[in-house]
Amino acid sequence: MPTNFTVVPVEAQGGERDSAERDAWRQEEEEDNRDRGSGDGISRESSPFINSAEMDRGNMYEGKNMALFEEEMDSNPMVSSLLNKLANYTNVTQGVVEHEADEDSKRKEVKVPRMGTFIGVYLPCLQNILGVILFLRLTWIVGTAGVLESFIIVFMCCACTMLTAISMSAIATNGVVPAGGSYYMISRSLGPEFGGAVGLCFYLGTTFAGAMYILGTIEILLTYISPSAAIFKAEEVGEETEAMLNNMRVYGTCIIILMAIVVFVGVKYVNKLALVFLACVILSIIAIYAGVIKTAIDPPDFPICLLGNRTLSKRSFDVCAKFTERNNETKTTNLWLLFCNSSLPTAMCDDYFSLNNVTEIQGIPGILSGVLIDNLWSTYSEKGSIVEKKNQPSVSGSEDIKIAGRPYVFTDIMTYFTVLVGIYFPSVTGIMAGSNRSGDLKDAQKSIPTGTILAISTTSFIYLSCIVLFGACIEGVVLRDKFGEAVNGNLVVGTLAWPSPWVIVIGSFFSTCGAGLQSLTGAPRLLQAIARDGIVPFIQVFGHGKANGEPTWALLLTAAICEIGILIASLDSVAPILSMFFLMCYMFVNLACAVQTLLRTPNWRPRFKYYHWTLSFLGMSLCLALMFICSWYYALIAMLIAGCIYKYIEYRGAEKEWGDGIRGLSLNAARYALLRVEDGPPHTKNWRPQLLVLLNLDCEQLVKHPRLLSFTSQLKAGKGLTIVGSVLQGTYLDKCVETQKAEENVKALMAVEKTKGFCQIVVSPSFRDGISHLIQSAGLGGMKHNTVLMAWPQSWKQTENHFSWKNFVDTVRETTAAQQALLVAKNIDLFPTNQERFTEGNIDVWWIVHDGGMLMLLPFLLRQHKVWRKCKMRIFTVAQMDDNSIQMKKDLQMFLYHLRLNAEVEVVEMFENDISAFTYEKTLMMEQRSQMLKQMQLSKNEREREAQLIHDRNTASRSAPAVKASVAAAMPEKVQMTWTKEKFVAEKHKNKDTNVSGFKDIFNMKPNQSNVRRMHTAVKLNGVVLNKSQHAQLVLLNMPGPPKNRKGDENYMEFLEVLTEGLDRVLLVRGSGREVITIYS
Repeated sequence: MPTNFTVVPVEAQGGERDSAERDAWRQEEEEDNRDRGSGDGISRESSPFINSAEMDRGNMYEGKNMALFEEEMDSNPMVSSLLNKLANYTNVTQGVVEHEADEDSKRKEVKVPRMGTFIGVYLPCLQNILGVILFLRLTWIVGTAGVLESFIIVFMCCACTMLTAISMSAIATNGVVPAGGSYYMISRSLGPEFGGAVGLCFYLGTTFAGAMYILGTIEILLTYISPSAAIFKAEEVGEETEAMLNNMRVYGTCIIILMAIVVFVGVKYVNKLALVFLACVILSIIAIYAGVIKTAIDPPDFPICLLGNRTLSKRSFDVCAKFTERNNETKTTNLWLLFCNSSLPTAMCDDYFSLNNVTEIQGIPGILSGVLIDNLWSTYSEKGSIVEKKNQPSVSGSEDIKIAGRPYVFTDIMTYFTVLVGIYFPSVTGIMAGSNRSGDLKDAQKSIPTGTILAISTTSFIYLSCIVLFGACIEGVVLRDKFGEAVNGNLVVGTLAWPSPWVIVIGSFFSTCGAGLQSLTGAPRLLQAIARDGIVPFIQVFGHGKANGEPTWALLLTAAICEIGILIASLDSVAPILSMFFLMCYMFVNLACAVQTLLRTPNWRPRFKYYHWTLSFLGMSLCLALMFICSWYYALIAMLIAGCIYKYIEYRGAEKEWGDGIRGLSLNAARYALLRVEDGPPHTKNWRPQLLVLLNLDCEQLVKHPRLLSFTSQLKAGKGLTIVGSVLQGTYLDKCVETQKAEENVKALMAVEKTKGFCQIVVSPSFRDGISHLIQSAGLGGMKHNTVLMAWPQSWKQTENHFSWKNFVDTVRETTAAQQALLVAKNIDLFPTNQERFTEGNIDVWWIVHDGGMLMLLPFLLRQHKVWRKCKMRIFTVAQMDDNSIQMKKDLQMFLYHLRLNAEVEVVEMFENDISAFTYEKTLMMEQRSQMLKQMQLSKNEREREAQLIHDRNTASRSAPAVKASVAAAMPEKVQMTWTKEKFVAEKHKNKDTNVSGFKDIFNMKPNQSNVRRMHTAVKLNGVVLNKSQHAQLVLLNMPGPPKNRKGDENYMEFLEVLTEGLDRVLLVRGSGREVITIYS
C-alpha cells in the first residue's frame, strides 16, 4: 500500500558538521560494501536490517535532540540512517560481478539498474523458452501424437509453467529478491535443506539444458547444413545411428570446450550477443507464419516418394519411378537397383516393390488442403518401423527378405504419449530468466510478474498455433520424418518457411548456440550462489573465482557435467533428464507459495495479488504428475538425488535461520498436535518415560555428571520427550549471561551425547525453589514430563553442598505430589558411555513392591540400545514367611509371559530373625549424628543472632572500641565434627543460652524402635542384593518413600545409603502409582 512521508528538518548546532560526517560515513560504507563484494569472500545478505550496530554511533546522535534515546542507539538506529541505508540498498548478489561491471569497479557511485519489463524480463524469457525443440522436434511430435494429443501435451506443459509463474510472481514480489532467482526464492521460503536440494537440482537441469542445446546445434550442423563434415561414416547398412552418435560426442566435446573458453574469457560478449540470438529466433518464427500464409496462395513444391503406402528416403535416388524414358527407351532407375538384383526389367526384385506402385505426393499440400483431418489422430510406432501413409492403397508382400537395407524412412525410437511429454517439456522451461536477473531490474516487483506471464502467454500461443498450423499444412508422413529424409534431407519445419528453408536452419543454429552459451553462463553462477551460502559444505570450493567474482571452479564443474550429457549424445535421451530437474524445481516453487499462503505469516504480503493457494497446489500436483508421466524411473532417481542432498544438508550443513515456511509449518503442526493431545495422562499402552533430567552445574557452568545424559539417550533412544533442566542460584537480571553460557554448554553436551530434547535453565533465589519450578512448569500442554531423572547426591553429608540432602528429599516429595515417577542414578560416574558395549552381564530388577510396573519397563527400554543389548534381564522378588515361594515364581513367570518380556525369575526368601547388634549400633550412630547436627545448627544460628544484636546496639551508640570487642567476642568458631565430653563442656561455657540438656541427651539416648526396624530392613535387603547382584551391570531397586514426619529426613538418606551399599551401578526407581505396562494389546 502506498505511504506518504513528510520530512521535517530540525535545526541544531553543529548541523553542518553532522551532515559532513554522515556523508563521509556513507561514502566509507559504500566503499566497504564494494570491498566485501569482490574476491573470494563468503557472501552475506546485503540487508539494511543486518549489522546495523556497526554504524558509527558517535556521529549519529552528537546533538541533544535525541538524548532521550542515546542509550538505545547501538541497537535501534535513527530513522534517518535506516532510510539512508534503504536508499543505498542493492540487491545484486555480492561477489557475482560481470566483466563489464569489473571494468568500472573503481567508480565512486553505485550504478542504478535501468532495465524495464520488456528488455529485462520479457525478451530473456522469450529467448529461453523458444528454442531447439520448436525447430527440431515439434513437427515430429505433431505427426506422431496427432494434433489433438499434441495440443493436450503442449497445453499441460504450458499450464504447468503458467501456474508456476503465478506462484513465482507472488514470491518474487514479497520483498526484495536478490539475484539468484529460483534458488533464492525456494531457500528463503522453504529453508536451507529444501533450498539446497532444489537449487542443486535446478543447477543440474540448467547444465543438462546446455548439453541439449549443444546436441541440437550439432544435429543442425551435421544433418542440415554440412552432412559431409561428419567424421564417422556408416560403412554398412544400419550403422547410420551409431555413426551419428559418435559424431555428436566428438563435435560436442569440442564445442563445449570452445564455449567454456568463451564464457571464461569474454562473458560480456555473450550477454551482448543475446539480443542477436533472440532476433534469429523471432525471424525464424516470423518465417514460419509467413510460410503458412503462402501455402494458402502458392504451396511450395516438396514432392514425397511413396512405394505403396511406405515413405521412401530420397538420399539414395533422384527419380521417384521404377522406369524412365530415355531416347525412346524404357530404362530402370536408381530406385530399381535399390530393390532388384540387376538393372534389367526381368531382374528378381523385392516382393513388396513388385506388387506396389511408386507414387509421388506433395509434402506440403497447404493450409486449405484439408490434410488437418488426417493428422488429428496419433500414429505411435515401434523402433525401426517404416513411416507409412494412412489411407494409401498397398499390397502386402512376402517379408522373408530383410527390409533393413531398403531406402525406407524408419522410426529411430519407440514412440508413445509419455515419451513425447518428456521430450517436449524442455521447450517450455526458461520461465525463471526474468527472476534470475532481478538484480538488474528497475522495478523487479512490477516487472517479474508482468514480463514472465506475458512471455509465457506469447510462447504458449506460438506453440499451440504451430501445432494446428503444422497439422493443417504438412503431410503426415513428412511430420513423422524426424530428420527430413523424405524431403531431400531438409529440416521439416524449414520446408514450410518463407522465403527459404535456410532462414530456419541458420536461425535455429544460432539460437541453439546462444542458448548453450547462456546455460554455461548461468549455471556456474547458480552453483556459486549456493556454495557461498555455505549450506552444502562439500561444494564450498566452487564459491571461489577470479578477482572480479567470475565462478572459475564452478564453470569447470559445469563443463564436466555437461560433457556427461554430450556423451549420451541423443537429444531425445537428454531431454527427459533435464525435464525431471526443472519439474522438481517448479514443483517446489508452487509448494513454497502454497505453504506461505496457508500459513498466513505476517511477512507474507506479496504485491502480486492474483494468486491463490489452490492454484499453487494445482501447479505442484501437475508438476509431480508430469514427472511420472515423462519417466517414472527418472522421477524416482531425481527425487532420490534431492532427498540425499536434503539429508546431507540436514546432517552436515550449516545452521541457517531464514524464517522459512517449513519452520512455520512445523510450528503450526506442533501447535495443532499440542491442542489435539489430551491434557490428561495417556493410555497405558502409549505410556513411555517423558524425562525431566535434573543436572548439576559447577562454577564454570559445566555439567558435573555428563554420564547422566549418556544414560538418558540410552533410555530414550530418541523417542518421546526429554527436557534437560538445571538451576542457577540468584536473580535473572544478575545471572543472564551465566544462564546463556550454561544453556550453550548443556546443548553442546546434549549434541555430543546425542540426547534429543530441550534445554531449560531456571534462575531462582534458591535451588529448592528452582527445582520445584522445573517440576511444576516444564513442558507445554499435553507434552509434559512424567518422570524425573537425577543423580544421587554423593556428598550429601557435607553441609556446605548446595544440593544437600534436604533439597533431595524435598524433590522426592514433590515428584510424588505431582504424580510423577522418579529415577535416581547412584554412582552415575560409573555408568557406561554411549560408545561402550557390554558383551555380557545382567540387568537385575529387585521387585519389592508394585508401583505401576516401571521396574519391568525400564530394562526393556534399556536393552533396545546397543550398550545394553547383550545383557540379560533377571527379576528378583522377595518372599516373606507366609508366602509360597514356588507358587510366586510360577505366577511371576506367567505374568512376564503375558507382558511379552524375556527374563529369568528368582524368588528370594527373607526369614524374620532377631535384630542384630550391628543394626542396633548403626541406628544409634545415625540418630546421634542427626541430633548433633541439629544442636550445631541451633547454636550457630543463636550465636549469629546475638552478634548481630550487639553490633546494632554498639553502632547506635557510636562506640567503636566496644563494637570491635563485642563482634570479636561474638564471632562463632569453626565447629568440628569430632566431639568429646570436654568439647561439649567448653561449648557450654561459651554459650550460656545453648540448650545444654540436648547435648547431655546425645550420649544417653536410646534408638527409636521404628528407625531400628527400618535399618534392619535396609541391612537385610542389602545383604540379599549383594549376594545375588554384586556383579550385575545394573541393579534396579524400588526406592522407598520419605517419612511423613519431616524430622526424620536425614535418617531417610542414611537408610538409602545402607540399602545400596557395595553396589557399583544402582537405579533407584519410584513409580508414580499408575500402571505403565499392560498385558493387553
